[in-house]
Amino acid sequence: MKLKSVKIHKYKSIENEQSFIVEDDITILVGMNESGKTSILEALAKSNYFQNDKSFKYNTTHDYPRKEKKNLDKSGDDPIAITCNYSISENLLATIANDIGEGIFSQKNFSVSYKFSNKRTYNDITCDFKKFIEAKTESLGISSKALNDKLLAAVKKDSLDAVINEYKDEKIIAALKLLSDYFKNVNGWANPLCEYIMRIHLAPNLPKYLYYDEYYSLPSRISIENLQREDLNDEEQKTAKALFELADINVDELMDAENYEDFKAELEATQATITDELFKYWGTNKNLEIIFDIDKIQKEEKKTIVNPYNGQQETLTDVKVVEHILDIRVKNRRSGVSLPLKNRSKGFNWFFSFLVWFKKIQEDKTSNFILLLDEPGLNLHASAQDNLLRFLEDLSDDYQIIYSTHSPFMIESDNLNKVRTVFETEKGSVISDSIQEKDPNTLFPLQAALGYDLAQNLFVSKHNLLVEGASDLLYIQVMSSLLQASGLTSLDEKITIVPTGGLDKVATFISLLRGSDLNIVCLLDTYKDGQAKFDDLIDHKIIAKKKIRFFDEFLEGYTTADIEDLFAKEDYLKIYNEAFPTKKINLTDLNDKIKPTLIQISKYLGVDRFNHYRPANILAAKGIDITFFDKITIDNFQKVFIEINKLF
Repeated sequence: MKLKSVKIHKYKSIENEQSFIVEDDITILVGMNESGKTSILEALAKSNYFQNDKSFKYNTTHDYPRKEKKNLDKSGDDPIAITCNYSISENLLATIANDIGEGIFSQKNFSVSYKFSNKRTYNDITCDFKKFIEAKTESLGISSKALNDKLLAAVKKDSLDAVINEYKDEKIIAALKLLSDYFKNVNGWANPLCEYIMRIHLAPNLPKYLYYDEYYSLPSRISIENLQREDLNDEEQKTAKALFELADINVDELMDAENYEDFKAELEATQATITDELFKYWGTNKNLEIIFDIDKIQKEEKKTIVNPYNGQQETLTDVKVVEHILDIRVKNRRSGVSLPLKNRSKGFNWFFSFLVWFKKIQEDKTSNFILLLDEPGLNLHASAQDNLLRFLEDLSDDYQIIYSTHSPFMIESDNLNKVRTVFETEKGSVISDSIQEKDPNTLFPLQAALGYDLAQNLFVSKHNLLVEGASDLLYIQVMSSLLQASGLTSLDEKITIVPTGGLDKVATFISLLRGSDLNIVCLLDTYKDGQAKFDDLIDHKIIAKKKIRFFDEFLEGYTTADIEDLFAKEDYLKIYNEAFPTKKINLTDLNDKIKPTLIQISKYLGVDRFNHYRPANILAAKGIDITFFDKITIDNFQKVFIEINKLF
């Protein structure tokens, strides 16, 4: 089951309903300090936290927008905090169908609303109760219209029992009793089967949330006595308890023991597993190792007792008590020096402690988890943040991850479509897609991430032509040079061609480069795939519609086109056949009813997509002159260059 989208109705700084889409792998919340990023993660975590923790329960006193709380108290309402939309996996749908029958429940999504009273409401769950009754009674050999009608009217187990009592036939009675589980309807829904599906199949498979921030980092010395308490309020102690649970250590047994070697061995075995994982990604210093030690110390305390003779409270001094301490140190194998864990870098402590906390949930093989990380890597060096990103990418194969950051090094420039910005306004925190955000302070980490990548990969000039990929860049450069050499109109030399890495990234490039006093024009293959994003850019006046051009605009009879369609088909096949000499194609092999050349070739080859960068690379390396091309090709490219030059 995947989280697809979130709607936060009211929660702390979120005073007006805010929605955002969640990626299947990683979603990044970017915003300034105090913008509301932590509130978003908290609101999600409290919807279905992975363990019973009072810190992760909704509470109107602490969580409802403060300036609206008086009105809420007077109303007596139980407002909704958050609504989560989930997709149902094919495996789960198959399990449900195997239970209740095919074609009875087939929806792919449903939502759950969570109220401040911590009650849940399941929305959008529908099923065909009539078809279920008909199929079940048929399979049980008791089908009749009269019986089916009675069962359709029964919405609870009591109603089913009443139907059973009407019959004397033991076969019918025995068969009807087999349906009792479907009629329990403990939540009193109008449709007992939908309630059954929710209770038996959907609710147990809801993803659980793990929230983690720097406050969960392990301390250097842990009082083991404190870990016996069921109600731990200190986040560090919760992580320490997770370490003991991970090592399968019974705290009561440890405190009764005189020798701690067995317990140390369990801790060290656990530490070895975590350390192996840690050093896959911790590249800063691989000479470190964790050392555990268990001490038993005596200390004197004051203790208050009630005197049994006079009933008065008395304070005893110098009472000797035993306290057991887990000591965690980090040793540098090269220098031989060991220090308390807290004395090592905060970044190392964060990484190690997170793995302890994370390994705890990995032990639960029956549940699905979503990781919520608040400012991960805050204390890590830029290169270590890059290692952390690799770690999160690997985790995202199995877990959805939502993390907040304001560090540009925690944002990959080729994944800017995964960013959601969070910005505080006079009306509360606002969540939006990055292309809609206008606040320069909020955008700064994204601009810095993009700038860092651009600085390493390309030079952005005052006048920039954005294209989708490297093949567009090569074709435009080659054809512009040929036209210029022949005295025809070529691309203006002041224009820099910028490949963005795909249509879905073009919109984000435009959004982030605005405000830099740059002149930007887009030349794209097709419009429909990214229409919503480009409409947003136009609606928010981030780019004028005339600054976006598509290849099909220069070709008659085309509703969609690629740069390859600017070539006469014979010209492109000459280049293609040289790039793929073992898969040569004749003009007569192609279906003229299909307009885009690339799709024609793919259909002929029987593939979804072939490597169309190779022909572009071949053309760039050939050293040809303009006579290589048909007049149609020359005219098409010249029309494009004339129009693009006008836009600058």
